[in-house]
Amino acid sequence: MDVMDFGLYATYGFFVLAIVAAVVLPLVNALKAPAGLLRSLASVGGLVVVFIIAYAISGSELSKRAAASGITESSSKMIGAGLSLFYIVFVVAVLGVVFSEINKALK
Repeated sequence: MDVMDFGLYATYGFFVLAIVAAVVLPLVNALKAPAGLLRSLASVGGLVVVFIIAYAISGSELSKRAAASGITESSSKMIGAGLSLFYIVFVVAVLGVVFSEINKALK
């Protein structure tokens, strides 16, 4: 086993540890404060609603190049929904930052 193999296995181990920590620690904190869990679930629910809206407004048109690449109408609609969701969330985040800065400046 050379140094490169050891480094690669160590990276895999740290990656798995990070994934476990990212899943377990928020669950532990959520069980300590159930109100925070409810707020998080409401946020995820809101994001799901926005995704449903984005999916409803996205088109399923295909170009000849996309069709030749193997993209179907349903995957095109899903890609469009993902892009629409990104744009909506981005605009809401920018508006939130601007509002927050204006609110802080006025106080």
